[in-house]
Amino acid sequence: MSGRYFSVAMFAGLVAIAFAQDGRMTKDEERTKFHPGIIRATPASERMAGYRQRLQLEAASPFEGIKWRPIGPTNNSGRVMAITSPKDNPQAVYVAYATGGLYRTEDDGITWTSLFDREAAFGIGDVAVSRDGKTIWVGSGEANSQRTSYAGMGMFKSTDSGKTWTHMGLEGTHHIGKVVIDPKDENTVWVASMGGLYSQDRDRGVYKTNDGGKTWRQMLFIDEFTGCIDLAVNPKNPKEIYAAMWDRDRRAWNFRESGKGSALYKSSDGGATWSKLGGLPTGNDAGRIGIALCDSKPNTVYAYYDNQGDDQSFELQDERKPTGEITRNRFLLLDETSFLAADPKAMTTFLKATLPTSENPEEVIKAVKDGKLKVVDVKAKIEKRFPDYFRGAMVADQMFRTDDGGKTWRETDTGRLGSMGGYYWGRAFVNPRDPEDVYVCNLLLLGSKDGGRSWKPRAREAHVDYHAVYFDPRNGQIWVGNDGGAYIVGQDDTIRHLNNLQVAQTTTLAVSTGSFYRVAVGMQDNGTQIGSGRSFILPNQVVTWDEIGGGDGSAVQIDPRNNGQIYVASQFGAFSALNEKTGERYGLRPTAPAGARLRWNWIAPLIISNFHNDIIYVGSQFVHRSFNQGRTFEVISPDLTKNRPQGDVPHSTIKDISESPLQFGLMIVGTDDGNVWMTPDGGVEWRAINTPVDKWVCRVIASKWDKKVMYVAQTGYREDDFKPYLWRSDDQGKTWKSIAGNLPMESINVVREDPTRADILYVGTDMGVFVTFDGGTNWVPLAGGLPHLPVHDLLVQPTAGDLVIATHARGAWVMPLKQVYGLTPELKATALRVLNVDVPRRANWEYQARPSYDVEDTKPQIAVDFWSQTAGKAVIRLKTKDGKVVVEKTVDAHVGYNSMSLELLLSPSKVGPKVKGSKTDPLKDPYEDRRAKYVAAGSYVLQLEVGTTNVTQDVSLAK
Repeated sequence: MSGRYFSVAMFAGLVAIAFAQDGRMTKDEERTKFHPGIIRATPASERMAGYRQRLQLEAASPFEGIKWRPIGPTNNSGRVMAITSPKDNPQAVYVAYATGGLYRTEDDGITWTSLFDREAAFGIGDVAVSRDGKTIWVGSGEANSQRTSYAGMGMFKSTDSGKTWTHMGLEGTHHIGKVVIDPKDENTVWVASMGGLYSQDRDRGVYKTNDGGKTWRQMLFIDEFTGCIDLAVNPKNPKEIYAAMWDRDRRAWNFRESGKGSALYKSSDGGATWSKLGGLPTGNDAGRIGIALCDSKPNTVYAYYDNQGDDQSFELQDERKPTGEITRNRFLLLDETSFLAADPKAMTTFLKATLPTSENPEEVIKAVKDGKLKVVDVKAKIEKRFPDYFRGAMVADQMFRTDDGGKTWRETDTGRLGSMGGYYWGRAFVNPRDPEDVYVCNLLLLGSKDGGRSWKPRAREAHVDYHAVYFDPRNGQIWVGNDGGAYIVGQDDTIRHLNNLQVAQTTTLAVSTGSFYRVAVGMQDNGTQIGSGRSFILPNQVVTWDEIGGGDGSAVQIDPRNNGQIYVASQFGAFSALNEKTGERYGLRPTAPAGARLRWNWIAPLIISNFHNDIIYVGSQFVHRSFNQGRTFEVISPDLTKNRPQGDVPHSTIKDISESPLQFGLMIVGTDDGNVWMTPDGGVEWRAINTPVDKWVCRVIASKWDKKVMYVAQTGYREDDFKPYLWRSDDQGKTWKSIAGNLPMESINVVREDPTRADILYVGTDMGVFVTFDGGTNWVPLAGGLPHLPVHDLLVQPTAGDLVIATHARGAWVMPLKQVYGLTPELKATALRVLNVDVPRRANWEYQARPSYDVEDTKPQIAVDFWSQTAGKAVIRLKTKDGKVVVEKTVDAHVGYNSMSLELLLSPSKVGPKVKGSKTDPLKDPYEDRRAKYVAAGSYVLQLEVGTTNVTQDVSLAK
């Protein structure tokens, strides 16, 4: 836990440093410098058309019958957005993940049912459940405004407890913060829409339906930057609604977390009219607001504010330094006389730590003594190095409370509450039965039993970055959700991590060599882990991988020599190396050219050379090369980015590097601000080879088949542009042609060549995986059994012939490529063919012992893989040699590859009292008549029939 805590704290520190380097701006200055103009997203109609296109491609794919295999990890989970339960059935608890789906448990997390796998959206902002649990609403699109907060497609509704779903509109809303079902009329539903994260639109604010989602009305709209992040409805008077409006705008290089549109509103007439509530922070520094309304005392409401303004009370703070030491606040009280009267050693120490490094503290003190400088001049020098040194820190989080329905408000605690990052956490929860029992989501979970007057951390042994709290009415426990998953927290603060779901947000991927290979993945806020690529994760199973890195798992590479050397990274270029065989671990410290400060992408690249595995490359705004496994580096490029002005999000960084396997020194580099470069000679010469669009470069490939061939994948995700951008050059970047072909409206994250077939390419998009056999004219989805989810990385493990993917939703998955490679023109022309039959050995299944509580019979199966040229009902029969049908099964066949199984259980065992053997036939099994019956050992004919076509194959069930 300590490593994770450090990683998040380090990230907050990086943001603070980014501000300190240039000085905090006013929000108007920030808006002018970093947020010019209006960005328009891809129209929702085009995105919906793209989803329909995806469904058509999936239906026509010959690979729909090939199933992906989940391999983990499960011991670390993913970001939880909401936890809730139907009031009439609190045993059923629903947990919604930011990207990992929606799950229900009815046994406190021992087993789970996945409910939301293959819809038009995978990201979830909130979920609401009716009293009886039959109606479920999913508001799609996470509203936390994080760099991987994916846009949704509006509202989805199930009326059969999650078995089936209907899209209910609002597809232009992108990110939904809250869904509330009217407690007195379940056809009335309220929705808080944040609108686009990287774009501006009018599809934001408060929406309401009175007819179960058939029609919607926008009840509150402020402007194209301001959306609604939270809602609360008075259960005793549902016409009384509170709405938290949040003015925010994110760009690739800066996040404006607050604005004048942010405020808390109230309606007393069902949303017809609204009033802005007074007594709360307003103006440009007002950020995200979380609402907590107590159901049993609805006039008590909490408002949890992210206040981006300066803390005006900083001069009153206890700096905890003894008399005589110079501190920030004490320096502000000095005039020239008291400056010179201070202890010279103490003054020198202070000035050495605060003056620009070019200044000599003793000379500055002498200049004040000689009358050449005044204290105000010294202050100005300090501010050259630290522009915000004499400003108060950001107020950050504040909690306000009303007990009269919003007429008056008071701050519950005037101390500093939580950490900077309210845009990401920013939620409050109050016990529906006790208005004094309140929680705020922050880096840590903070709880108060006295209405917010005092706070203490809860669940300290759990992960960090909290987003959800649910009060269990059965036992006084709380369920909480954070970046590490879901937990049950007892009243004594004991925790149980519900980590038996594969919902990790993986970002990067590496595989080892050999048949029994290992897979390493980097995960958002859950470090880097390594595990077996040959495993198979069953539902509700915990499979532990080994942790090899912390923070936001970033670049990862495994030395192909199998010498134990692994390179890992956390966010923003924090690289390190470890050797599993020797135990050595060391940091990689690339240095900057004189006068430069290195800039690192969130997922900064690191690659191992194809020509000597001691050579590695990493990318900042420069390319750095090491000949000794990262112990020392040299810079081999100029700044390859556009070097745009830096906001509070690192930008103008190198995003990907690829080295040609055919020629040492031939490399291609892509940046997050749209540049593409190549060098033919290891950095002596660099050539700009930009593609036709100025978009974030997410992947570059120098072909292993031809030195002239290069690929570039780009994404418009950070402009809410969902078009696929994929390019190929046959002349080392002099010209480019699009090979996006028939790809649907989905952002691309990764492109890879197949290592054994020059005609095969793979891409991972924000909804799945595609393959092409014709250079990108026609793309075919590889979607068998894979939920709709973002694929951030993919690799082919050539020895095993497996395609391995890292999903930013449900961990790592594997698909065997045998059938992909086997898709020949001859097979396509075949009407029906059995490809593989896996027959189990005929054991004594009837007599296998099992625990008394296990009432399930052993169910051996024959597994059959087959090809069908047509779709329809497929009947598979096991027949005796004389044609008698022993067992048969009917399934739906897809066009293309199919897999099915045929159970060999003829009749189940029977339950009855214990019996004694017979003296007249003492060797007879007294339970013979009750035992399960199975297909006998022997020779059989397997018959497969689709439509009017059938094929047969001899099989043997041997003992």
